[in-house]
Amino acid sequence: MRTKELISFVLDIGEQMLISGAEVNRVEDSITRMCSAYGAKRVNVLTITSSIVVTVKMLDGEVYTQTRRIRSYVTDLNKLDRLNNLSRFIVNHKPDLEEIEHEIEQIDLIGVYSTKKQYFIYALVASSFTVFFGGNVGDTIVSALVAMLLKWMISFIKKVDKNTVITNVFCSFVVGLVTIVTVNFGLGTNVDHIIIGNIMLLIPGLALTNAVKDIISGDTISGLLRLNEAFVIAVSIASGFGLATLLMGGLM
Repeated sequence: MRTKELISFVLDIGEQMLISGAEVNRVEDSITRMCSAYGAKRVNVLTITSSIVVTVKMLDGEVYTQTRRIRSYVTDLNKLDRLNNLSRFIVNHKPDLEEIEHEIEQIDLIGVYSTKKQYFIYALVASSFTVFFGGNVGDTIVSALVAMLLKWMISFIKKVDKNTVITNVFCSFVVGLVTIVTVNFGLGTNVDHIIIGNIMLLIPGLALTNAVKDIISGDTISGLLRLNEAFVIAVSIASGFGLATLLMGGLM
């Protein structure tokens, strides 16, 4: 058994699960089960929001440790489901390393939504929330257009700087500014409803949910890190919209 390669593949799966939106407990449990399925006597896994460390002791007494650094997150629940199924397949059937590598490569080839679909989804989500919070037809149309602008800004900024805080501050500031100016020109009525619809596109809902799950399951460090991350993102969003509001002298 090529133990080093096995651990590397297992870490690849765990890394992609964490990046795609899995909670820490699921990542650690999956890694532990996969390593144990191939004869590991003892498996120690430490996972936080930015790193995974795995130490495996085999039956022959050899000890192996590998670390994986996590630098960014791209929520993809479809990919997460495929990775979860792969981990269960590995535990139940113990395939060859070549087959594991092939399956990982196939999952990596899963495409995201096309650019046009992403713009449409942004517009649909923002306009739906605007209607939900009481916006009229004009507000809904403006919200959809502003959401597409938001999507373009996020894509453009991430090519230059992947810092989440800077991205959220800048994007929320521009969205707030454009929304207020648009309403002042009579193309919408309720600034707050339009802004709320677009805020929902930036809210770190998954990070907050996973933070609560991690804390409840006993992974306090990871939970607090995720909670702090969600809080910082929320503050950056509020700061951007707040700056736009102050600059324009209020919502109206």
